[in-house]
Amino acid sequence: MSRARADEEEYWHSSKFRAFTFDDEDDELSQLKESKRAVNSLRDIVDDDDDLERVSWSGEPVGSISWSIKETASGSTSSLEGRDSSLQKGSSSYAALPKQVSSYSLSSLFKGELCLSLSALTDVGVKNYAPELRRPKAEYKDYSSDWSPKDTVRRMQRGKVCSLERFRSLQDKLMLLDEAVAGHDGNVITAVLIFLKRTLRREILFRELEVRQVALCHLIHFLREMGEQKFLLDLLRFLDRTEEVALSQYREHLNIQDVEKRREFLKGCIGLPFSAEDTSHIQDHYTLLERQIIIEANDRHLEMAGQSEIFRKYPRKASILNMPLVTTLFYSCFYHYTEAEGTFSSPTNLKKTFKIPDKQYVLTALAARAKLRAWDDVDALLTTKNWLGYTKKKAPIGFHRVVEILQRNNAPVQVLQEYVRLVEDVEMRLNLATKYKCHDVVIETYRDLKDRIQLTAYKCKVERGSAEEEKINSILSNMVRNTFS
Repeated sequence: MSRARADEEEYWHSSKFRAFTFDDEDDELSQLKESKRAVNSLRDIVDDDDDLERVSWSGEPVGSISWSIKETASGSTSSLEGRDSSLQKGSSSYAALPKQVSSYSLSSLFKGELCLSLSALTDVGVKNYAPELRRPKAEYKDYSSDWSPKDTVRRMQRGKVCSLERFRSLQDKLMLLDEAVAGHDGNVITAVLIFLKRTLRREILFRELEVRQVALCHLIHFLREMGEQKFLLDLLRFLDRTEEVALSQYREHLNIQDVEKRREFLKGCIGLPFSAEDTSHIQDHYTLLERQIIIEANDRHLEMAGQSEIFRKYPRKASILNMPLVTTLFYSCFYHYTEAEGTFSSPTNLKKTFKIPDKQYVLTALAARAKLRAWDDVDALLTTKNWLGYTKKKAPIGFHRVVEILQRNNAPVQVLQEYVRLVEDVEMRLNLATKYKCHDVVIETYRDLKDRIQLTAYKCKVERGSAEEEKINSILSNMVRNTFS
């Protein structure tokens, strides 16, 4: 029995990792040595070559994904044997140990990047690769200090990060809002309103904003910009702003892509509580879209069938659906100018239905017919008859605008001269005639002014031997003859 006990004591005291005893040898120094030997025995398991890039025989960097797959698939037996043999040499120094060629190191898990080995724990002055990151103490002050509403608004104006969650009572939140409004900073006001919108019930928020018009306007603008339609409608209904509620609902048609659904939506908007003027606009919008649907269907059929010459010569570039009234009028004057007033696509029908002013109608029709170079239509558009049957040229937009539109559409000089002559202001007439080289108009104007000096000077600007030069010479001769007679 004593023999067995002696063997047991010898086993425990001869083991590499000894049991805990109260002997004098088991002091702190021996523990440190034992820990160092245990750590050194793990050096073969962990790759500590963090400055050099190891390359395998295949030429791929150790730690790459493809290398890790090949190493894992390459016989785990040899790897385990190499690891066992290295563990047996744990008591020797690290420099004497041979490097494993194909051992599976921890660096492979990090794709060849730098990684620390366990031996770094025993080195003195080792670099700290993961220092503790801390915020500056000044930033902690923003969250921990008991800032007043006024101080909070000032810090927000300077761009400081401030937590608004500490304002819990209704009184504190309203004081914060009042301070933000008093600071006249729109960004701060909006930030505080977002906080109140998130932390207050709607009824309470609406009631308090009703007496704070500046903050109320900011919130309404914010809701419109962010598209929070339901919240905005609830706010406007609480404030009893029925017309704004109707307009907000009307804006929803912009989000409807299907033309038939948009038409039905506009039809339903006619009964909303708009003002008298707005109701008329909504009605016109619905009527215009209804006309556009009819015109689009007919013109698409004519264009596909090839039955209309104007559609063959000038193919349509876009659909007429959802276009403004002026664009629809231009389209009608371009493709349907000669149609009778009874048709929906007739320009005169559009003018009468939507009460388009004469000035707008003439301007649009003139641009459309000039683009087609239909000069006879231009002449007929600007010609009127009085009650005696006499005809005269009349332009509600002014003949100087007529000349500019015709010139942009490359009208001939003969057409331009006819309308330049009708410009009443002499100086403007001379400027337009000189700019667009309407020589006859310039010569006639100087003749009427009896300005021999300007007429002689203009003679140098026309071609020598041309009809214009002969005309100037004739006028100058008559002036001299009349002077001496």
